[in-house]
Amino acid sequence: MSLKIENPPVTLRELCLNKVRNAIITGYFPSGKRLVERTLCEELGVSRSVVREVIRYLEAEGLVEILPNKGPIVSLLNWDIASQIYEIRLLLEQSAVVDCTQNLTDDKAEQIKSLLVELEKAFTNDDINLIIATSSELYETIFTIAKHYIAWEVVQRLNGRISRLRAMTMKSTQREISGYQRIKNMCEAIYLYKDSEMAKQAVAEHINEAALVAKNILDK
Repeated sequence: MSLKIENPPVTLRELCLNKVRNAIITGYFPSGKRLVERTLCEELGVSRSVVREVIRYLEAEGLVEILPNKGPIVSLLNWDIASQIYEIRLLLEQSAVVDCTQNLTDDKAEQIKSLLVELEKAFTNDDINLIIATSSELYETIFTIAKHYIAWEVVQRLNGRISRLRAMTMKSTQREISGYQRIKNMCEAIYLYKDSEMAKQAVAEHINEAALVAKNILDK
């Protein structure tokens, strides 16, 4: 007997959460925008209780903040916040790629290669939501292979803000090398060359360039 639920249904709250989260990440709801419950209810076609629950989740993710006498707004994103996120990413991702390289098996290497193919398709189709979702799945796979489970929990707590920065910088013309190529360099260092130092360097180059692009955008 198995108690496992196959293909669990997606709840209305989860659907709305994904819609509003993506609207913030992609800039449809810009920084500082008020999130009026009544308007969201009308746009999403759901009850106020569902909207309030969604706002609570997004507040926990750092994408929404509640201001006195004003209510919920899309959290402001400035360089002070962004720089700290990039610093955390650099530390956690460099450590993860080292152990991922050391723990890599043939089947795990195929997982990374397969996700890299999906990411290339997302970039080719200019599908920002798919780029963000596939990037997140790829990094989760790397952290899981590395057995950095607690580190991934930390990343998940920041994932909303990481995705927001990713959407802002990933396809920027300010990049010397495309965001996809940076990620490909990191992945190939892991599964093709099996060189942990090369993978660490690829992470540093990717994050440092993304941080520079983000700073230029946010300073304006």
